[in-house]
Amino acid sequence: MDNGIIQLIAIAIIPVIFAITVHEFAHGWMANQLGDATARMMGRLTLNPVKHIDPVGTVLVPGLLLALGGFLFGWAKPVPVTWENLRQPRRDMMLVAVAGPMANLLMALFWALIMKLSFVFFNETVFTYPLFRMADLGVKINLILMLLNLLPLLPLDGGRITHALLPPRLAYQYGRMENWGLVLILIMIPTGILAMILLPPMQAITSIIFGLFAL
Repeated sequence: MDNGIIQLIAIAIIPVIFAITVHEFAHGWMANQLGDATARMMGRLTLNPVKHIDPVGTVLVPGLLLALGGFLFGWAKPVPVTWENLRQPRRDMMLVAVAGPMANLLMALFWALIMKLSFVFFNETVFTYPLFRMADLGVKINLILMLLNLLPLLPLDGGRITHALLPPRLAYQYGRMENWGLVLILIMIPTGILAMILLPPMQAITSIIFGLFAL
């Protein structure tokens, strides 16, 4: 592994861990607001990454994909949600699902702000490039995670949203496809189909965010 790849992983590890951590925290926080305290009672309603990290999905898989120059993909330990505890289960499960991707959008805006501040406070110093590079990856990683999770495939958040919006009978049939969702994603990654789906909207949203911060 050459120094460039090692440096890339070192710079990307913080944005990756916090993108996934904040995503899962948002699910737990929203569920708690809507009547389900399962995540809080299990100690998962926290921003401590250790509570959310899956050694394979959060560290090994994203690290290998970065090293190989492939499409970034990863996951954390899912935050437990007991849907029966929610006040309006179908509606509230949708809101819980939406919370994760929206948290990643906020994180993308946060990293864009860091990019801007890297020029204001560290312009042309030894810190400028690594901080700028980390923040740039932070924007892109969070947008990829947001858009990936919004795909209408179970068990992704987009699948949960679609399931909640469908009439009960169709939702039941749709729910039976859950075991195939990750299989489809794993097929789409090496074939380049996933990149073809996600990269155009990611580039468009990135341009909007960079425009907001004059980057």
